[in-house]
This record gives sequence, C-alpha cells and structure tokens, in this order.
Amino acid sequence: MLKKLIPHPLLSLTLTVVWLMLVNKFSLGNLLLGGVIGLLVPVLTAPYWPGRPSVRGPFKMIEYVLVVIWDIIVANVEVALLILFKPNRDLKSAWVTVPLDLRSPEAITVLAGTITMTPGTVSAMLSSCGTSILVHCLHTDDPEAVRDEIKNRYERRLKEIFQ
Repeated sequence: MLKKLIPHPLLSLTLTVVWLMLVNKFSLGNLLLGGVIGLLVPVLTAPYWPGRPSVRGPFKMIEYVLVVIWDIIVANVEVALLILFKPNRDLKSAWVTVPLDLRSPEAITVLAGTITMTPGTVSAMLSSCGTSILVHCLHTDDPEAVRDEIKNRYERRLKEIFQ
C-alpha cells in the first residue's frame, strides 16, 4: 500500500527539497506544496519506471557525492590556472575512450554526468553497445592516466553503488 502511495521515496524527498530551494523561502505552505509535488510526480511517472535501479549503500552514495564535489573544486582551480597561465599552443587536448564495466543505464548516466560536471572533461558519446564512453580532456599529457582515474575514482564506486 505504501509502495503505491510513495513509489520512489528518494525522488519524493528530492523533489520537495528542490522545490523549497527554488522558491527560496521556507514556509508551511511551500513545504506542503513541495510535498504534494514530491508525491504526485513519482506516482504519475511510476508506470514509466518498470525496472527501478537497485541502489546499495547510502553511505557509499554520500562518499561518491563528496568525492565528486572535491574533484569539481580541484578541477575548477586547475582549469583556471590552465586558462590564465598556459598558452593555447601548449594545451594538449585529447580524446580518451573509457571502456565501461558498468551495465546499468542509470549508473552509466551518473558516470557521464560526473565526467561532464568536472571542469576540463566532457563525456561526448556513449558507444552504441554501451561498453565504452568517449571523453574529451582539455589538457593531459597522459590519456591513459585520465582513463584509469575515471575507472578507479568514479566507475569503481558506481559499481559498488549500483551493482
């Protein structure tokens, strides 16, 4: 019964919090409206989620988010230094193919989003069979090191969360 009322509890909570952040004012009315949105959207979209991804370990998710936030901060500084102090002719951009061990579409989407959110890299294309992702790096001396870092830093953690 509760599963039909709240098919995606995490999504409901997320939508409520996002609503409160969008209106930028905490009040009982805004909380109730956010709660209604948080309950209605998952109920109305539940038929389109036939195979919900299984997520294991909320602490692993928190760890992943903290790692990504740290990497975004560090990459912002690195990219700023590149732009400010490195001449364009000295930049060595590269395309890197990252073979994927992930099979869950949700996990692959999170990985691609993580790569794109981190300044200096962009996930450009997923292979048609879903076994590799093409990443563009603003500057790297060692494309294999970029590939290994993506696999060890992000993909390994996502495998622990999604598989």
